[in-house]
Amino acid sequence: MDYAALKTLHMATVAITLTLFILRGAWMAMGSPHLGARWTRILPHLNDTVLLASGIALAWTLGLSPLEHGWLAAKLVALVAYIVLGTIALKRGKTRGQRITAGIAALLVFGYMLAVAHTHNPLPGLG
Repeated sequence: MDYAALKTLHMATVAITLTLFILRGAWMAMGSPHLGARWTRILPHLNDTVLLASGIALAWTLGLSPLEHGWLAAKLVALVAYIVLGTIALKRGKTRGQRITAGIAALLVFGYMLAVAHTHNPLPGLG
């Protein structure tokens, strides 16, 4: 797969991830039974697997290493934070308030990752 196709795939899966997270977060906040549907437990993981694989393929294709590019390392650290916060928001939060707070924090981290990806700067907007 060439660079343009990889980048398009990666960006599409980013959009799908964000859409699915917002949808599931809304369902969680409303107490909707849709959150427990089989497809809502499977599709996000399939999409996120493609997202991660395309990101790794892009880094490989461009010869990028998180050890040499601080912005890429920042994205990886933020990805771990997003996963932890997303898990709290959608599964592990003990109260609705904790889940909503974690969901908002996850969206902020997601926005940070988008800004870092766009600017190639671990401190976007500051330099």
